Amino acid sequence: MSADGKIQLYSLATPNGMKVAIALEELELPYDAHKIDIGKNEQFKPEFLAVSPNNKIPAITDPNGPDGKPLHLFESGAILLYLAEKTGKLLPKDPAKRVEAIQWLFWQMGGVGPMFGQFGHFYKYAPEKIPYAIERYNKEVNRLLGVLEKQLEGQDYLVGEYSIADIATFPWVRCIDFGYNAKDVIGLDKYKNVTAWVERCHSRPASQKGAKVTPF
Repeated sequence: MSADGKIQLYSLATPNGMKVAIALEELELPYDAHKIDIGKNEQFKPEFLAVSPNNKIPAITDPNGPDGKPLHLFESGAILLYLAEKTGKLLPKDPAKRVEAIQWLFWQMGGVGPMFGQFGHFYKYAPEKIPYAIERYNKEVNRLLGVLEKQLEGQDYLVGEYSIADIATFPWVRCIDFGYNAKDVIGLDKYKNVTAWVERCHSRPASQKGAKVTPF
């Protein structure tokens, strides 16, 4: 735990892991980053399990949590929402827009993350190539990209202004190309609004810095 009040980030530069580092940079919150090397099973160490009992990255410890008490938190969406509410930033002030941003955050957590991850597993990492699985998740990735393409029509970000919904989602879309090498297989370039939005999000200084925290 930090003796100087800094948030402690436990992560790795996966799409999920990048989210929290990017948010911390956007919010200009002081933090220390600790790499959790899942390739070496460091997520199963007792000291990490004390913070993240589900043995998944990312996780944080905020020594100045609610009522000034230390807080351990896991699940990237929960962390993003906590940080936004703690600072009053990265969520719209308008109540309707705020709920809309949270809606798209949950959409990423329940759809984009799991489905893109399953596609990546079966397309790139599975020891046996299973055409049915690759086709199934390719179709679902494309369906989700179509939803995203429509939502971004006529606006720069998911709910108009940059929010935790964008931070949660764009690293997963980038991963199609830079993680899975599947841009052409998915046909990513046909989603013009999506590709412009990804570049818009990724080009932000906080995104550039956050993506390099806890590298592989």
